[in-house]
Formats: sequence, C-alpha cells, structure tokens
Amino acid sequence: MTSEYFPPIPKGLPSLGRVENSTRLHPGEPLLSPKIMLPLGNLPRKREITVDSNWPKTPSKVNPENPPWPVFRGYHEFSFAHATMGHRLPTILGKAIDDVIRTLNEQSGEDEIVDLVQCIDRMNILMVELSESAMLRPIIDDDEADVALWNKEIAKYFQGHTFMNAPWVFAEAYKYRRLRECFSVSKYWKNYDVFFRQKCDTFSRSQDAVFELSMRFAEVNQLPAGLDEKTVAEKERLMFHELTQICLWGNSTDLSLLIDMTEEQIKSLQSTGGDHLAATEKNILGNHLPQLWDTVKALKAAGGGRFDFVLDNAGFELYCDFIYADFLIQTGLAKEVRFHGKRYPWFVSDVTRKDWNWLLNTMVYGQLFDKVSDQEVRSLKKLGMRWKEYEKQGKWIYEQHPFWCSGWTFWEMHSEAPDLFLHLSHSDLVFFKGDLNHRKLTYDCTAPASTSFEVAIGPMASKAGAPKICSLRTIKSDVVVGLGERGGDTAKDLDAKEPGWKISGKYVSSIGAWLWLASCTLILRDLMIRLWCSCRMGSLGRK
Repeated sequence: MTSEYFPPIPKGLPSLGRVENSTRLHPGEPLLSPKIMLPLGNLPRKREITVDSNWPKTPSKVNPENPPWPVFRGYHEFSFAHATMGHRLPTILGKAIDDVIRTLNEQSGEDEIVDLVQCIDRMNILMVELSESAMLRPIIDDDEADVALWNKEIAKYFQGHTFMNAPWVFAEAYKYRRLRECFSVSKYWKNYDVFFRQKCDTFSRSQDAVFELSMRFAEVNQLPAGLDEKTVAEKERLMFHELTQICLWGNSTDLSLLIDMTEEQIKSLQSTGGDHLAATEKNILGNHLPQLWDTVKALKAAGGGRFDFVLDNAGFELYCDFIYADFLIQTGLAKEVRFHGKRYPWFVSDVTRKDWNWLLNTMVYGQLFDKVSDQEVRSLKKLGMRWKEYEKQGKWIYEQHPFWCSGWTFWEMHSEAPDLFLHLSHSDLVFFKGDLNHRKLTYDCTAPASTSFEVAIGPMASKAGAPKICSLRTIKSDVVVGLGERGGDTAKDLDAKEPGWKISGKYVSSIGAWLWLASCTLILRDLMIRLWCSCRMGSLGRK
C-alpha cells in the first residue's frame, strides 16, 4: 500500500507503531506522508486460502467479470490458452491471409481487386494487434445481427482488456469476429470464407472413412423380416451405441488443430473400422450409454421426438452427424432434427450454410474423390439424395442464430438470447458437438475434474425450461469436468502418466496420446448421467 493512504500524525499524539522516515520520490518534491508500521506479532499467521471445489459461485452472481471458477486466459502459460493466443491464432490468421492472396491473384476486375486488397490490409492490422496483444476495441457496425451482443459485452465487462488478459474463450471468439469484420465492411467480398478451401480439401482427404460409411448406409436400414419386437429393439440399441461412437470420432477432424497434419494422420483419426474402435476401449473412462438409450428409445413410443444438433466442424464431422441423424429418422426415434450452424466462418472449420449445401451437393453431383469404384460413387449419391429429401420434407432443418457467433458463454443464453433458450427448451434432446461448445457450456473455467456436469453448465441445467443436453466432445482443451467424486485423483494420474492428455485428441493414433472419446452428459429429471461411449462396430449394416 502506498504512503498516500496514511495521513500525517498530528504532533503530540502517540504513535500506534514505528513510523518510517519521510521520503521524497525526487529531489525538490514535498515530503511524502510517513508510513506507519503496525506490530502484528500476536495476530493469526497468514494461511493459504482454499476454496470448496463443490461450491462454485451461484449462477445468479456469475457474469464475465465474476466467473463460477477462475477462467483460462492467454497469459496462463500452464494452459492451452497460452499456446492458442500466442501461436495457433497467428498461424491460422497467416494461412487465412495466404488464402485471400491466392484469391486476389485469380481476379481480373480492378474494383474487386482493390476491394480485396483493403480486406487484406484489415487482416494485416488484425495480425499486428493479435501479435502485440492490443486492447479489444468495439465491433464496427457492419449490419451483422450480433453487433449489439458483442459491443454490450465489451462495454460492460472488457473495456481495457487485451487479447492476452481477456478470458480465453472470449478473446479467441473476438479474433474470429474481427476476421469476419475484415470482409463484412467490403463491397464485393462480404460473404468470403477464408477457410472454405481448407474445409473442402480436408473432406476430400477423408475418402476412406466416407465410403466406409456410405457403403453401409446408402440403403434404407431394413431389419430381416420375422424378428420379434425384443430382437428389433436390441439391434437398434446396438446400432445406436455404435453410431454414437462414430459421431464422436468425427469430432477429431478440427481444422484449427490439424494445421500441419498429413493425409495419413487424418485418415488414422477418421478410422471407423471395428478394429480401430475396439482398440480405443482401454481409454474409455466409463460407460453410461444405456441411460441415454433408455431416454431416446422412449421417444419412439410417442411417435418420435425432436432432436437438435449444435454443430461443430464441417466436412467429415458433419457427414457423421448426418449419418447419425439419418438413423434417428429411419428408426422412428426422431420425427424432426434441427441443425444449428454459424452465420459466417467461425473457428476455421465450423459449419455454415454454405458448408451444409456444399456437402450435400458434392455427394450428389460432385467428382471430389479419386480412384473410387462406381458402386462407391452411387452409394454416396444415394445418401445425398435421401438427405436432401429430408430437408425438403422438413424433417431436417438448418438454423443459424446470431448468439452462436457471440462472445457470451451458454450460461448467459437465457438472458442474452432468450428466444434461442426458449426454442431449445422445446427439444427432446440437444446434442452439443465439439470442444468449443463444451467450453461455452462450462464457462471455460478451471473447475475441478470432480465437478458434476450439471453444476458445470449452470443455468443450462438449472433454469426453468432448460433442455436435456448431451455434450459429445473429444478433449482438445483444458476444461475437464464430470469425472466423479474421485475425478481429481483421476486427472492427477492422467497428468502424470499422459502429459498433455487434455489437448491431444488430434494425435490419438499417431503418437498414442490419451483421447477422451465422449464427455456425453444427459440431464433428465434433474439427474445428471455421465456417458462414455464404448466401441463396437459389429452390429452396423454390412457393405
């Protein structure tokens, strides 16, 4: 504490303690008031303050300045936030600039060229700000529906914050919103996607896994005639079990993490064969899939339910999501599936409407893959045509709410996007796909690993009307919750045996790193059920 807080001691009054000599900061300046040194020898000694890990701050008191637990920030060298803000984001932005320069060199019209050069100039300014950890400025009003959402949060909570000291999940999202702004204020390039080439290229390198699934599911699933009801239910249960696992494996293909991976490494990540899935059995921390299946199968008796997918990655993961949703429709478990994507390019590989249309049309009309048989091409086309028909019939619906591209966590959905919260409350089950959605569900905090998922997601479980939630996620960041009462010990053991296990999902086959296949959590009648999917392929349809 500085001396300005201590008033001068009037003459004649006894001192409570030793008075330090008066000092000057610089020669010629007036004397500073003396400091009083109080004797503290009989007071209790200083103690390390510990927080009861079972009691985070209550949701009513939580806001971006007052998170339920300490949040990850870019200057935390112990966390993946530091590597992301200091290395990954500049690398991603550099590749994006290269993509735009490539597009620039393909143009011939002067107006378009000049306009695109100005986009590149804005990207270079963003690169400087990111590299120097500049302060976060408000978002320019570019007619996007999320401008007010962004600027409200910046004005209320993050004025004066920088890329490195703002909460990681906010600062990272802010970078992608600023990247959007580089194009949204232009005349000719408002809808340009700097990541589109990467997304298409990665799907083209997913050939083996794509046809592994198309050859199994091109035909409408029909079980042999004459089976009794119990046998049919068991076969559907096994398929649901295995397709959930495949849906999870699709989440491995995150372009923001696969910047330098080879084609063989990508193929290894996307392997959907039975041997590969069975080999991961040793890395599964638990298995509560039966509880999820019991919840889902009950919807069939009611004529099918509504399922919502809050999407993550385009390309192969979206393809796996489609396979999963197709099964739900065919078996009568679902009568309607709503897919929630992003309004513009987001976190490199997140799904936009353009990605959705590209995938379906490429399956039906494209010639993306080399060295494939006519039968494989027909299987992919047949799948694509069936899925496009689902869309025409209103069984599959694509939506894109502005909130998904905001800096708010999902703890604030009920207050900042009440229309979206109410919309999801009408769903029978909401699947949140991927790591970013999981981080936003859990406030991206340093919550203890023993924290229950229900507590970690706060209002998304406790608010009236909160939907039933299933989070499907391959671990690619530091936040880990839902490991049970001894979760802290489990996490410590993994830290000792598998350093970096929290962020190594992309290396699952190449270097044998730990993979958290599914933190799948279902909240049903106030009961939190942790789900870790097991690995089998035997009951899937034959090629």
